[in-house]
Amino acid sequence: MPRTSRLKSESGIYHIIMRGINRQRIFFDDEDCNRFIHTLMEYKDVCGFKIYTYCLMENHMHLLLHECKELLGTIMRRICSSYVFWYNKKYDRIGYLFQDRFKSEPVEDDTYFLTVLRYILQNPVKAGLVDKIEDYEWTNYNDYIGINRMTDTHFVLQFFDEIDKVNALKLFIEYVNKENGDECMDVNERRQPADHEAIRIIKNCCKINDEKDLLKLGKDVRNTYLRELIKKHNLSIRQIERLTGIGRGVIQKL
Repeated sequence: MPRTSRLKSESGIYHIIMRGINRQRIFFDDEDCNRFIHTLMEYKDVCGFKIYTYCLMENHMHLLLHECKELLGTIMRRICSSYVFWYNKKYDRIGYLFQDRFKSEPVEDDTYFLTVLRYILQNPVKAGLVDKIEDYEWTNYNDYIGINRMTDTHFVLQFFDEIDKVNALKLFIEYVNKENGDECMDVNERRQPADHEAIRIIKNCCKINDEKDLLKLGKDVRNTYLRELIKKHNLSIRQIERLTGIGRGVIQKL
């Protein structure tokens, strides 16, 4: 069956998702994430694109960028080929790393642009990995509030205040941290987190220092967190039982 044609953005701005083939991890450690960011920076100059935000997760990534000198397909081939070459050499592997075709959607209006930007930055928060955007290292949020390494922040901040940069930044921070029901293109799968990821989710969601501490909470509070872990974060009953020590019978009664 032939592929459907990729939708062309009249604005040149795209929301892009790349994920690991067979859902495998594409970032195992800080070195991997830093290498991919370095690759983005390198090809930003080569390809002449503008980047507004990114978020690196364990098995996928989000980008919001504006193609300029080169077309999106060329940009992504350059970035992915460079990273995969380095990754395969580091981990002594061969073959594909990314799923066959990256996903993209055109971003044609200002409202949706800001929605996508917030959606990408809040990805780690909604996944339960951190409580606040600023706590997650692998987005470019700090390019806005701290030292800017490669983000075209001016384009984004002018939506909030074209004259007063201080006020623009204040309004930007308020906007991207606001709770919302934003829905954008995503990986379209509810994957059960691996145990190491589930432990982080339990600690952040339940505001505890050790996953076993969930067992020590009051019944009502504990049950509220258990429901959230299952429904929102896709942890299985068996996984919660194994990691927290809470009996399966207790969880099944929720």
